[in-house]
Amino acid sequence: MSTIDLPRQRRILAILVVSAVLIWIDSTVLGIALERLADPVAGLGATPGQLQWAVGIYSLLFATALFLAGALGDRYGHRTVLMAGLVIFGAASAWAAWATGPVALILARAAMGLGGALIMPPSMAIIGWTFPPERRAGAIAIWGSSAGVGVAVGPVLGGLLIDHFWWGSVFTINLPIVAFGLVGAALVLPNPRSPQRRRLDPLGLGLSTLGLLGLSYGLIEGGHQGGWNRWQVWASIAGGLVLLAGFIVSEWREREPSFDPRLFRNRRFAAGNFALAVVFLLLTGQSFYLAFYLQGARGMSALSAGLMSLPAACGVIVGSQLGARLAARFGVAKVSGSAVFMLAVCSSLNLLYDVDTSLVWIGVIGALVGLSIGMTTAPTTTAVLATLPLDRMGAGSAVNNVLRQVGSVLGVAILGTVVSSTYQHRIGSALTGLPEGAREAAGTSAEATRHVAGTLGRPELVKAANDAFIHAMHTAALVGAGIVLVGAIVLVLAFRSPTPSPSPESSADQREPADAGRS
Repeated sequence: MSTIDLPRQRRILAILVVSAVLIWIDSTVLGIALERLADPVAGLGATPGQLQWAVGIYSLLFATALFLAGALGDRYGHRTVLMAGLVIFGAASAWAAWATGPVALILARAAMGLGGALIMPPSMAIIGWTFPPERRAGAIAIWGSSAGVGVAVGPVLGGLLIDHFWWGSVFTINLPIVAFGLVGAALVLPNPRSPQRRRLDPLGLGLSTLGLLGLSYGLIEGGHQGGWNRWQVWASIAGGLVLLAGFIVSEWREREPSFDPRLFRNRRFAAGNFALAVVFLLLTGQSFYLAFYLQGARGMSALSAGLMSLPAACGVIVGSQLGARLAARFGVAKVSGSAVFMLAVCSSLNLLYDVDTSLVWIGVIGALVGLSIGMTTAPTTTAVLATLPLDRMGAGSAVNNVLRQVGSVLGVAILGTVVSSTYQHRIGSALTGLPEGAREAAGTSAEATRHVAGTLGRPELVKAANDAFIHAMHTAALVGAGIVLVGAIVLVLAFRSPTPSPSPESSADQREPADAGRS
């Protein structure tokens, strides 16, 4: 390890924190713009399915390109890859800001996900190379706190921009941060690389990306344009599952896989990652439909809606610290298991939301959601990685990060589709008697229904749209609660007994191959 003095270590960490804040801001800021993007006059007139793609494609490319970023950093230097990620992220942000249609926005968001994936693993590698063991944990904790900053700042700053400028202004936030990060990286960051270069695994990258694309396409399109009985929907879902199965098989056969399925032989590793994936599934899916609830059904401004995210952000920050301390005393099963169960309860409490529900009550539930997420992610991630031998920590961390992003992709695909299909079924009777063209346009989403109501001078359709949307939101909340409840049960069952002492055979099995998937 290179010897770097303390002042430079601090400057290096500051640049890495800024780069990470960029990723977290962008993962939350789009939610504030969704209502405007759906507007056919002030936005792009995007359909619910197109908005689901705009949100989900970011996480999808982020997840599947994480392994590529680590391998590229080992070959060409981690600063080089991080700066390439910043350039891609900045260019894609400008593309998104001035996108001329929903398809262009989706493609720009995909490029942003790729850029974000090229930033994250090199940041961790540079921290590991820069900081000595006794200071490394503290540096990682500071770097990880960027998530709370981004989650808190993104929606508020985005709401402020949306209320005063056009929808694309939410992406211009990224441009000065990218510029600062590039200059700082060039001047301050070292460029470590591994003496043992990992393969790039193009087969794994292709199978995982295409598999998730196929699965997501089937789930999203099943709720739109004719329902689930079309062969294209089922063929897409089946094809996606086959490709993902092929990805698992190909990785299993590799001596040094990017995504090591052998790690799932440990039931605690498998159960903990499953629980984290469903938590992120609910978090992303719920954020998607709550954006339309606050700005659409309730008519709140973008800034006001952004401020409503602050209780959850604060809850995450408090819950992360509290959960780690309580889990050390009472165990993961009791602390994280209870937190995931509380998350399911909070999702069920969305059934109480109506157009005039107290914002204080919504803020309290949001704070409980954030607290539950914080008390789940920090101790569960620590416990999951603790189940592995030291030489498998890199592979386990990579798998953990990927599954969180996959959960986010499926959250938008599943819960967003539930909202869309339920709304379209519910609103149908209220549109009887409208001209055929208007009826078809109004039936796609609540935003489209409100637009048609304004055009035709039919204010009663606005109430019908709000009622139908809230019913659809309640349905999605129940589905999300059920999925998370399964995650809570799996987590508790896996961690309720004392930690087993691994046998020499199982330890040897876990360690082979020793360097598989190391990040």
